[in-house]
Amino acid sequence: MGGKPDQERVDRGPVDPEQVIAEARKAFFVMFGFLAVIWLVQLANSTGHYALSRDYGVVSGDLGTLPDILSAPFLHWSWAHIESNSGPLFVFGFLAAYRGVVRFLGLSLLVAVTSGLTVWFFEGGGVDTVGASGLIFGYFGYVVVRGIFDRHLIDTLIGIVMAASFAYLLTVAVPGTPGVSWLGHLGGLIGGLLGAWLFRDRRRGSLPTAPSGGAGGGTVRRAPRAGADSPRADLHKELGDLGLL
Repeated sequence: MGGKPDQERVDRGPVDPEQVIAEARKAFFVMFGFLAVIWLVQLANSTGHYALSRDYGVVSGDLGTLPDILSAPFLHWSWAHIESNSGPLFVFGFLAAYRGVVRFLGLSLLVAVTSGLTVWFFEGGGVDTVGASGLIFGYFGYVVVRGIFDRHLIDTLIGIVMAASFAYLLTVAVPGTPGVSWLGHLGGLIGGLLGAWLFRDRRRGSLPTAPSGGAGGGTVRRAPRAGADSPRADLHKELGDLGLL
């Protein structure tokens, strides 16, 4: 017996304002906690004459420091170093995390690895590299392009504003700034751009399959967000495509 295929609504992810606010609240506390941790580590580090930075930083080509690519972002060389990193880290970290903390944690791991490995492979002169600036550049790159991959209008606009406001950051992701690990910055930026693609919202635009009434395979169909005879159906569709619904 034949029958009409079932209509199923495409899941475009959480759009409930309360859920968005809840995610933003979690992102705020995650970043607040992260900053609290690196400031506590800095307090212990400075009291020990920065022995932690010497012992757990990344040194190019040194196999013993390879695992330290995960500890180096928590360490700094001075109070001025951590102060200059804290503001951008919180802002870009919050913007990267407010659409999902779990995805943000995966992004942070990816950026720490790409930044640390870039330093480990290419930095010269046995320099001991620490600092959260690789994460900052990773979050920056992620925030700038995330909206494009997710096809989300609000995130795209945020990315444009961040790119226009903080484009000067890219000047320290190229060679020439003394005492700055431009390789760590570049590696972090690459990790952020890669993360925007790897952690993109794959549910957007996907078409679910629904079985037909016959014995054959399924039929793919996107259900309208409102009734076919509703004058708001086209408006709902356009707003959904823009990421506003």
